[in-house]
Amino acid sequence: MRRSSLYMSLLVCGFMNAQEQVQDSTQTTQKAPEVLDEVLLSSNILGSKFEVRNRTGSAYYVSPQELQQFGYTDVNKVLRAVPGVSIYEEDGFGLRPNISLRGSSPERSAKITLMEDNVLIAPAPYSAPAAYYFPTVGRLESIEVLKGSSQVQYGPFTTGGAINMISKKIPNEFSGNVRLNMGSYSSRNVEATLGDSGENFGFVTQFYNYSSDGFKSLGNGENTGFDKTDVLGKLRWNTDKDAKVFQSLTLKLQYSEEDSNETYLGLTDSDFEVDPYRRYAASQADNMVNEHTQYQLSHLIKPSSNITVNTTAYFNKFKRNWYKLDDVILTERVSISNVLGDPDTFADEFNSLFGINDTPDDAFGVKANNRTYESKGIQSRVNFRFGDSWMQNLEIGLRYHEDYEDRFQWKDLYALQNGAMVRTTVATPGTDANRISSAKAFASHLLYKLTIDKFTVTPGLRYENINLMREDFGKSDPGRTGTDLSERENQVDVFIPGIGLHYKFNNEVALFGGVHKGFAPPGSTEGTDPEESLNLELGSRFSVLGITGELVGFYNDYSNLLGSDLAASGGTGSLEQFNAGEASVAGLEVLLNYDLLNGETPKGKLSLPLTVSYTFTNAQFTSDFDSDDNIFGAVSDGDQIPYIARNQFNVTAALENSVFNVSLSGRFTDDFRTEAGSGVIPDSEKISSNFIMDLAGRYFYSEKVTLFANVINLLDTEYEVARLPAGLRPGAPFMVNAGINYTF
Repeated sequence: MRRSSLYMSLLVCGFMNAQEQVQDSTQTTQKAPEVLDEVLLSSNILGSKFEVRNRTGSAYYVSPQELQQFGYTDVNKVLRAVPGVSIYEEDGFGLRPNISLRGSSPERSAKITLMEDNVLIAPAPYSAPAAYYFPTVGRLESIEVLKGSSQVQYGPFTTGGAINMISKKIPNEFSGNVRLNMGSYSSRNVEATLGDSGENFGFVTQFYNYSSDGFKSLGNGENTGFDKTDVLGKLRWNTDKDAKVFQSLTLKLQYSEEDSNETYLGLTDSDFEVDPYRRYAASQADNMVNEHTQYQLSHLIKPSSNITVNTTAYFNKFKRNWYKLDDVILTERVSISNVLGDPDTFADEFNSLFGINDTPDDAFGVKANNRTYESKGIQSRVNFRFGDSWMQNLEIGLRYHEDYEDRFQWKDLYALQNGAMVRTTVATPGTDANRISSAKAFASHLLYKLTIDKFTVTPGLRYENINLMREDFGKSDPGRTGTDLSERENQVDVFIPGIGLHYKFNNEVALFGGVHKGFAPPGSTEGTDPEESLNLELGSRFSVLGITGELVGFYNDYSNLLGSDLAASGGTGSLEQFNAGEASVAGLEVLLNYDLLNGETPKGKLSLPLTVSYTFTNAQFTSDFDSDDNIFGAVSDGDQIPYIARNQFNVTAALENSVFNVSLSGRFTDDFRTEAGSGVIPDSEKISSNFIMDLAGRYFYSEKVTLFANVINLLDTEYEVARLPAGLRPGAPFMVNAGINYTF
């Protein structure tokens, strides 16, 4: 493809044609056309493996081929192969992931910058960043993971990294696909996509539904699964390709809804050993319903050959009510995390969970965690390219953003009678939590890129001005008359510098590194300091003897680590942030690719690409402090930060040709702590190590028809994934899925 042709495709579609430019990551990667500036201006940050290889900071591009290889619908499984990513699972389907990048706190992915099409996508990124909404992985085109000095461009969280999820692109011509899939536990997956492009108009529509009856069992046989539907539409208008000033306008609309019978109630160690997939009767009423609506309007203008301006106005709204067991009230209130944490002390409360004997009225508190989130703003990026022998690029970014979280919660009371949950007291909405947390933020950044022969340097500076507020109307004023209103406010002004370096010795070896300031916004409590750190990385990308790969060492030195009181981490759910003192995270990331059948083979011949990734992370506190948080508690210098595995290893092998592909993946996760501490991990505070294998196959029946199948947890390993929010939780068991994809 000629440069001019690809360039116009980028401007018109707003996306790279990844299938023309990128091979599967398990294969030898081709050198793509050098159109990096245009790629950076689309919804993609990276756009290709080629862009990853030439960045001054560490990054990973999950290509469309990688997403299709195993057909994962769980982002936890997708990201397991990415070095530097730590994850603990919760529900086995990835509905609400807990993601850490380079040792950042993983709870609800609240300490990383989450984006979709380069726009903040967490429900309230500044005021309540816990990601109870996460884009549906099955509908995505690709995923980009940025770490290191790349963070200067993408805030507000700049310590661990950023994840940008790319939605379905507008195709260059009339095309579409229909995908049907069925599997274990009545799992069902339906996808339909249709799109087209003309001279001045393009569109794409997408329908995606994913559901399952669930692999956990209740004594009464009720469904423990979920049903999630996601609909996407994009419309693009643009000037003629040969217009003096090219412009395009793209409207994106997205809506999703979910109904999942998910609970915070896990199991005790002894019950987990007997049957890890059971659920206690007291969790029968637990249910999450939510709706997400997204609007984006993006304008691109190129006033001259070396200047491009990309502006996006966005609006996201998320409504959810997670109705779930919160406590047991026999003689006094005891939270479910305390009941399962000490079933001997709270023997009566624990025994009541089984429903074997009838309980008194009002024995269980089932909280309606009813919340509404809104996030809106406008952002613009101006990119200047200039220079001849010294190639230079200057990016100026501006963003104004507002968001809020509206908590209007209540707690109904239940009894277990004849083994069934029966509501005995109906609460008044707004009598449990009744407050609004909000934020207004202005962010800007400058990033300068200078390339002189084999050397590239990218100094950058980010600025964040944040005003965090909270209005608490109190539990006795559900009408919000203001009779008991309390207000508070916290303001933050911060400059976030960073610099990255890249030196290409030859076509086989390059060295890169960088240093930048890490930052995370505090809460609205006056006097709470932001999270700050000094982050360094040094790495090499290489291609030697057929082996391509990346080796990166990193060190994050926290001057102030922030903790959060999340119900998902066993806390009260107040979301109060607290200063957790000093900490350090040191690590090593390794990524290797090699074709065991020597790479290039004639068409129709076999290839056997192998990908190996490894992450070592040593995350520890370097000061003493006390907290009421369940996973931190009383912390001493040298204690390990919980929920971060020290060693993670992933290997993927694929036997393939033009007719079929069979892929096998194995991932090892080291044991890790569930509470801060040092030395030997007590059994009651440990998640044991595990090794999980997945298998997938695709048969290309014709140019348009593909048959596929996958096996999750091939060895049917029973394994622990977390002790949060309350009690032990299992990973997904052996599951088989199969289906057909028709493309036209």
